[in-house]
Amino acid sequence: MKIINGRTMMVGGLMLLLVAVAGFSMANDDVKTEKENLMKSFPNLKIDSFRESPLKGLYEITAGEQVFYFSPEGYLFFGEIWSKAGKNLTAEIREKVVAERINGLPLDKALKIGNGPKKVIEFTDPDCPYCRKVDDFLAKRADVTRYIYFVPLRRIHPDAEKKARYILSQPDRDKAFHDVFAGQLDGKPIAIADGVQQQQLEDMEKIAAGIGVRGTPALWIEGAHVNGADIQRISGLLDKGKEVSKPQSH
Repeated sequence: MKIINGRTMMVGGLMLLLVAVAGFSMANDDVKTEKENLMKSFPNLKIDSFRESPLKGLYEITAGEQVFYFSPEGYLFFGEIWSKAGKNLTAEIREKVVAERINGLPLDKALKIGNGPKKVIEFTDPDCPYCRKVDDFLAKRADVTRYIYFVPLRRIHPDAEKKARYILSQPDRDKAFHDVFAGQLDGKPIAIADGVQQQQLEDMEKIAAGIGVRGTPALWIEGAHVNGADIQRISGLLDKGKEVSKPQSH
């Protein structure tokens, strides 16, 4: 600090600030340059983000739900970076990317069931036994609002597509969903014309593909991912923060 003509000048602090700004600018220039080099080497590559990775000398790229890396030497590769503490840093980034996509999902394209305060996003198959197990659990809870996207696994469940379109075509979708997932239509002819609700189903499948859903059930409970019919984890996430009532003293 110096006093010049009665004015206090933070000279040291100002110099540090200028150095920090210059360093930040140089770092940004490096990232910009390496991104340009990447696009020159791989002109057909479509990416969502490009930034420095936790490992010095490598740059982190996200494209859809994928995370991969670029070396200034011109190499592009897939792999995972782990910290000394045993954390999978690549998986954390991947989960963050998917979480951001989940927050931006078009919920108006989903089948909405319930009006509870806790949001559950489901990707499900009407003939998947594990999906039905999840439904059996969630159907008994009044504290959830479910946003359901159908992802029929046609190769192993040939009737799943028709059942999904049947649910979406009914005036009372809640009842139709319950009937199908309770197995009331199993082995019975489903009266639905070709193409009915086909577009809505295809939209749901595109949404699922966009966030990397490849199997069912896949859920996000209040933003946290659950893969499979892990009822214990689903229950724990829904009950997280729930106050435990204590017996009143008399």
